[in-house]
Amino acid sequence: MSPHISRKARITGTTLAAAGALVAAAVTAGTAGASPTGPHTTSAAAASPIQMTASHRAELLRDASAAKAQAAKELGLGAQEKLVVKDVVKDADGTTHTRYDRTFAGLPVLGGDLIVHRAKGGAVKSTTKANSAKIAVASTTPKIAPKAAAQAAQGTAKSFGAKQAAAVTPKKVVWAASGKPVLAYDTVVGGFQKDGTPNQLHVITDADTGKKIFQYQGIENGAGTSAYSGSVEIGSKKGGSGYELTDDARGGHSTFNLSGSESGEGKLFTNKDDKWGNGKADDPETAAVDAAYGAQLTWDYYKNVHGRSGIKGDGKGATSRVHYGQNYSNAFWDDSCFCMTYGDGEGNKKPLTSIDVAAHEMSHGVTSATANLTYSGESGGLNEATSDIFGTAVEFFAKNKEDAGDYLIGEKIDIAGDGKPLRYMDKPSKDGQSLDSWSEDAGNVDVHYSSGIANHFFYLLSEGSGAKEIGGVKYDSPTADGKKVEGIGRDKAEKIWFKALTTYMTSNTDYKGAREATVKAATDLYGADGAEVKGVEAAWTGVAVK
Repeated sequence: MSPHISRKARITGTTLAAAGALVAAAVTAGTAGASPTGPHTTSAAAASPIQMTASHRAELLRDASAAKAQAAKELGLGAQEKLVVKDVVKDADGTTHTRYDRTFAGLPVLGGDLIVHRAKGGAVKSTTKANSAKIAVASTTPKIAPKAAAQAAQGTAKSFGAKQAAAVTPKKVVWAASGKPVLAYDTVVGGFQKDGTPNQLHVITDADTGKKIFQYQGIENGAGTSAYSGSVEIGSKKGGSGYELTDDARGGHSTFNLSGSESGEGKLFTNKDDKWGNGKADDPETAAVDAAYGAQLTWDYYKNVHGRSGIKGDGKGATSRVHYGQNYSNAFWDDSCFCMTYGDGEGNKKPLTSIDVAAHEMSHGVTSATANLTYSGESGGLNEATSDIFGTAVEFFAKNKEDAGDYLIGEKIDIAGDGKPLRYMDKPSKDGQSLDSWSEDAGNVDVHYSSGIANHFFYLLSEGSGAKEIGGVKYDSPTADGKKVEGIGRDKAEKIWFKALTTYMTSNTDYKGAREATVKAATDLYGADGAEVKGVEAAWTGVAVK
């Protein structure tokens, strides 16, 4: 076949994946500002996002950028505030949801993001803000030097075990994610975390007092199930001297071999015969097969189920890097390279390249491109849960006979040597660390364990409470108040979570804000008095979020 034409290559992929969760101290994020309830419709089709071509989306973004000054005026923003268009979602009924970041006197406003919901004719229906406080600071001249902020940030990173921690020059920002907006420094500390994951720790420091306000990790780790995918088809193309593992049908997604390195892009996988992998971890191509297969399934899921073409909705594919480091039992998403990266697990024998892991990591990218939930505190738990939720959704969507969809995460890994799953969505606490329900301390729990609250919500919303068997797997889901919850079905639950994420959640949405966002999404999709809204409310109550 001619170059640049996507191919379907027959692959034998049999890869085990291990998963490891980053353990780091979490800091409570600010509470998301409430917003008026969005438009009510009785048709799910009318409120569902349409599938846009890259050119259509680009046109909407251009239109929004051209009108951003008028939008700022309509919203009553101050003279020093400017809007920066980030994303646009359009519903079938013509409603648009335009997501903006904000600046003040030219400085980025962290926690200043907002969404404007407009009717087909252009009238503003409602606005969702990360923080409803007035964005203003008395002065943009800091009282402490950048060097002092950098040194403090390095100290914070080292206290969590970061290695080779080097801070980049602090950037002046306005911190508005919680409380009264203040002038601050955002310092990014590099190096590596304890387990070898790259470090991108953001430390927010008050620029007048030098006091640390907040911290969050820029590298988003993921954990997923072990996959035995059997013979699969993945996209490749003919190159100059053989075949390349590049899928032009899905935005040019390419898979690279890091060969044990912890930096760089790696080398694009190529071969002579377009037959990849042998199903065993000792062949470097096998991990590439699973990574590419998981990426294509995730692309197809978002496009076919939610009408989103690619992670950013712009039709462009990400990249996958496999064989990161040595004995690295983790995987992560990195916005800076727009890529997923996978380790090979203990003994370099269990690559983390399963369907769930790929979907989990790509979903971190979707979250970053939309709500951008801060990776710390309750918003961090929601960020992780979003990746778990869509990782599970993609596993069901795949309908792979070798790895059927379920609500267990890591069920084939046996990472602890006891034959038990890594996570349980029906009762998260069965793993010994995750939270079944919300408490006031939820924001201080590692995001991989506070995510249990939303994972449990999603299971209850999909399947309901109590004992049952689904696809040969037995579940028994409790509720915080002991009351029975009736599920509305996973298909509806997925659509509600996606609409809430892309339309109503903001960077510092907490669990209470997530309840509000999903109720609005269910109302838009299925009507205010439907079983779906009642199901959302009951499921959140079932995990003590009221």
